[in-house]
Amino acid sequence: MKFSTQEEYGLRCLLQIAKHKSDRGLTIPEISELEGLTVPNVAKLLRIMRIGGLVESERGQIGGYKLSRPANEISLQDVVNVLGGRLFEDEFCNSHSGAIDICTNSIDCSIRSVWKTVQKVVDEVLGKLTLKDLLGSEEEVDSLVTDKFEASGNSNPLKILS
Repeated sequence: MKFSTQEEYGLRCLLQIAKHKSDRGLTIPEISELEGLTVPNVAKLLRIMRIGGLVESERGQIGGYKLSRPANEISLQDVVNVLGGRLFEDEFCNSHSGAIDICTNSIDCSIRSVWKTVQKVVDEVLGKLTLKDLLGSEEEVDSLVTDKFEASGNSNPLKILS
């Protein structure tokens, strides 16, 4: 499983916007410079995230991009869903059936249960973390993530499998 560059770069852009402490938003060129990304790439990402409801844009002298909701109300799952989607959807089997129109394993598939479980673990982790949680240093975020899962009784998200 890999997160796409679109998901990675989009999340980085959102974090820059979340860190910005001003009444005006951040412009595309400002975000581009802060993240070392091209202006067209940042523009594309912000368009996707605006349509997906993660950011709002304002025109004019004090214009720019702002989060559509407070950083503590935007989960990482929200971000991934807008930028790329999920690892596994039930429709996956229909769109990857092979040479015939229906998957030969559509009735009894031992692989499908693995992907569903992996998706459940990913959803749990991403659903519990917000943009605000990622605003600290790497060490602070690591500690916060560990604390969140220990507090929920899941010091290891893979305990779902036990």
